[in-house]
Amino acid sequence: MATIFSGIKPTGIVTLGNYIGAMKHFVNLQDEHDAFYCIVDLHSITVEIDRVELMNNTRSLAALYIASGLDPKKSTIFVQSEVKAHAQLGWMMTCIAGMGELERMTQYKDKSKGQERIGAGLFVYPTLMAADILLYDAGLVPVGDDQKQHIELTRDLAQRFNSRYYETFIMPEPMIAETGARIMSLTNPEKKMSKSDANPKGFISMLDAPDVIRKKIKSAVTDSEGIVKFDRENKPGVSNLLEIYSLLAGIPIPELEEKYAGSNYGVFKADVAETIIAELEPIQQRYHELLNSKELDEILDQGRDKAELVANKKLAKVEKAMGLQRKRSK
Repeated sequence: MATIFSGIKPTGIVTLGNYIGAMKHFVNLQDEHDAFYCIVDLHSITVEIDRVELMNNTRSLAALYIASGLDPKKSTIFVQSEVKAHAQLGWMMTCIAGMGELERMTQYKDKSKGQERIGAGLFVYPTLMAADILLYDAGLVPVGDDQKQHIELTRDLAQRFNSRYYETFIMPEPMIAETGARIMSLTNPEKKMSKSDANPKGFISMLDAPDVIRKKIKSAVTDSEGIVKFDRENKPGVSNLLEIYSLLAGIPIPELEEKYAGSNYGVFKADVAETIIAELEPIQQRYHELLNSKELDEILDQGRDKAELVANKKLAKVEKAMGLQRKRSK
């Protein structure tokens, strides 16, 4: 049974796109794999973020993980910074990475563009991500297309380490979802749904109230044709809504096309909104139960302890391989 590792940054709003593209898959995968799911707060400080906001976001994301269906009996759920081996192995991976490799990272190029001051943490972000994965011998890493380059670097670093020292790491493989990986903006369906969208109508937050969801879906961009049909190139707005509806309701898109043949967009959009609300309402209820509970602390404490056992064992092997042990007198 392959081990999987994945994490989400606690940098604010978790969108419906995050849920469909990542968290919903996490829940399905935990039945088939030894799963480690992390709130990667160390990655959040590569850019400026208020300390209280970060603490609140970390707790909120942990509550959403569990409310979405992650089961602490099946998955190890923990906060990255509470397992110190992540930062330690991250430094070791930085020491075997090349400047050129890190400069070529697309995410670094995008996030540093136009910035007067670029933090060193943003530059070495990929080596910390590699450490996250390699600590747990993760054979599979659920990621979006935009993270594939980071998995390739992780493989390169693992192979380099194994060749330079001795066989220590396994080669992880990216696990890119065939469906739902690119839920698009409601206002610009040619762009991926993002919490950083300047127009809040472009995304649905997992914590949006039902009336807010109805208004956002009602105003979602479609076209003037008035036909509910999946055609990503010519009808991106309608296709995006069809994909959301299909993935949440478990109804194939051809069946939805048939169901709404002859209907107008108003009827279709109303049903899309109610499908989203039906999916998110029980998650929101469980989230609010967990947010300030001792139950959440106990789950994260247990997750930290389990993750530490695995991570520290791997870290000790890496330290030995690199000679990071004090030679004792005989």
